[in-house]
Amino acid sequence: MKLSTMLMYDGNPRAAADSVVSLEKAGLDTVWVAEAYGFDSPTLMGYLAAKTETVEVGSAILNVYSRTPGLIAQTAAGLDNVSGGRAILGLGASGPQVIEGWHGVPYDRPLTRTKEVIEVVRAALRRETINYQGRTITLPLPADQGTGLGKPLKILTKPERPVVPIYIAALGAKSVSGTAEYADGWLPFLFSPEGANAVWGAALREGTAKRSPDLAPLEITAGGMVAIGEDVKGMLDFMRPMLALYIGGMGARGKNFYNDLVCSYGYEAEAAKIQDLYLDGYKRDAEAEVPLELLERINLVGPESYVKERIAAFKEAGVTNLQVAPATEDPTATVALLKEWVA
Repeated sequence: MKLSTMLMYDGNPRAAADSVVSLEKAGLDTVWVAEAYGFDSPTLMGYLAAKTETVEVGSAILNVYSRTPGLIAQTAAGLDNVSGGRAILGLGASGPQVIEGWHGVPYDRPLTRTKEVIEVVRAALRRETINYQGRTITLPLPADQGTGLGKPLKILTKPERPVVPIYIAALGAKSVSGTAEYADGWLPFLFSPEGANAVWGAALREGTAKRSPDLAPLEITAGGMVAIGEDVKGMLDFMRPMLALYIGGMGARGKNFYNDLVCSYGYEAEAAKIQDLYLDGYKRDAEAEVPLELLERINLVGPESYVKERIAAFKEAGVTNLQVAPATEDPTATVALLKEWVA
């Protein structure tokens, strides 16, 4: 099992990236860089590539709408080059609030768009001449949609590798099935080892049955906050604002992927109450309604023996890369200890 973490920059990306150097020495395998509508991910990934030597540098995630497939391929090739073959391309559809609100692009056919972007990116990295007719992507652009001067092209430069691993952030059954069919890895959010099979098992099996033999088994990256000790359960409260935000505020009523997920875990009443409170402006009250049991299930907080049990539970649920957020005075020492345990 590999060990990874998400770069938490909180307005100071350079300082956060600098901290990864010590985590790499402690045994960290992968660092993920988020984007959403904050700092762009590739800039920080390039900085990380220059500061580190062995750690994999992954985007988590680049959305498939705001950049063209050609630009995504160029970005993947560039990052893989400056990192010496350590790039991971994490993609996702994001959500309509960000795609339409921040980027001004219609949130149209997210599953189809994701698959078609991956097909174009993979062909581009193989240096194939791109002539692609899909439902959401057509390359070159048809004459009736432009000047008629577009022609099939291939990437000018030679990529470091003809294949850059592509991971997909997915939660819905159809999206997870597609991920298991054609992606290299899966980035689920709010992953509960106890609930994973009931929620996603059928979708994973369906997609795996269609998976090309040319692809290696699907990698799964998931985890949570880590705090180790006899009296650390109170640390779970620090996760309440984030869960309240996602369960209650990420999307509208009836269109919130994270709320749907928590409902599928068996917390329908709690999810509804959190959403109502959050959208009505009572954020602190919404935070208080996040079930302690849910917090325990998606994190690794407790005595050493308990944290080891949680690691085993994530591994048993299929996780191959344990993503951790150390909530300790010495994150480097925590990563070194976890590295021993996952190995």
